[in-house]
Amino acid sequence: MEAPATPKPSGTAVLVRDGSAGLEVLLLHRADKAAHGDWVFPGGKVEPGDVVGGDAGSALSALRAAIRETHEEAGVDLSGRELPLIARWITPEIRPKRFDTWFFLGALHPQQSIVVCNSEMTEHRWLTPSAALDLHHMKEFALAPPQFVTLAWLAEFARAEHALRELPARPLITFRPRPVKLDDGICMLYDGDAGYEARDPLAPGPRHRFSMLASGARYERR
Repeated sequence: MEAPATPKPSGTAVLVRDGSAGLEVLLLHRADKAAHGDWVFPGGKVEPGDVVGGDAGSALSALRAAIRETHEEAGVDLSGRELPLIARWITPEIRPKRFDTWFFLGALHPQQSIVVCNSEMTEHRWLTPSAALDLHHMKEFALAPPQFVTLAWLAEFARAEHALRELPARPLITFRPRPVKLDDGICMLYDGDAGYEARDPLAPGPRHRFSMLASGARYERR
């Protein structure tokens, strides 16, 4: 049996602002739709110039990658901004391409201009988290699980300052998804789910999972 691919260190910037309808999130449309879902947050893998202290897998190296990639993909300079860490996502071992991605949260001025690179990214949209999730449910565009879960978190907040204050203060979750096939789709079990260790989605107890079913997608944490 082949050994799983080594995850590539990466960084992602989840950027929010206050819009007329409340908190909005910046989403970019990837030219390569097969890579991580159609719509993503700016970010990418750690390059040699991003590495701090010889550790490409550190959060600080990932932060530098997120800042650089955001400038390249969206034309936004995040240097000097406060970008607290909110999550870490590691691609399941069954995937041929794997990433170890640190997610950072930042706020932009409502008038901040976005200039997409038109190579990796083709367009951008500012959406409330609930609007983005609704578009996903209506199949108007796709969100990979990390984007879906992050948007579900952000949907709790009315303003950017609330998200910046509360999300980084929560215990950091490292997502190591354990996918399980179901009759009508697939379930990604996360640490904290009663069925996580045994890969048993029917195990009674706490729930922490993302389900992609014929009836739609759903994130549960209870």
